[in-house]
Amino acid sequence: MAHYRDKFKSILKVKDSPRRIALAFAVGVFMGISPFLGLHYIGGFFLAWLFRLNKLVTFVGVSVNNPWTIVPISSFGVWTGAKIMGIKQVLPEVDWKQVSMMGILGRLTDLDQFLTIVWQLMPLIKAFFVGSFVICTASAAISYVIIHVLASRYRKV
Repeated sequence: MAHYRDKFKSILKVKDSPRRIALAFAVGVFMGISPFLGLHYIGGFFLAWLFRLNKLVTFVGVSVNNPWTIVPISSFGVWTGAKIMGIKQVLPEVDWKQVSMMGILGRLTDLDQFLTIVWQLMPLIKAFFVGSFVICTASAAISYVIIHVLASRYRKV
């Protein structure tokens, strides 16, 4: 935990304006919580490069979503999206007695069965995308305000 606290403190020491520090962090938070799994860091670095923001600060912002937080954040995203979209059941009914590793592999390698699974999971996928976008946008806005205030106060000290 001390490692993350030190990284967080290091962003306040960056030689940039409090507005740009907060913007870089908010962009990182946005990408870190976005539904683009596996592309968080790549997307964060690309946006930092595109807008000429500090990449270290963006990296710290993206890191809010990490192996310890991805499950709660993603679950909250699915729940939020389901509430917004009015989806009552995001997962299909599963007969757990019929589930086996070979059965799963067989379904994933057969294109028709794979597409059937994707279609059955579409409420979950839609809820995840909608909820994650709402949460990443709100989190980015809130983190911008917080980091801007902290960076401004740090500069006055």
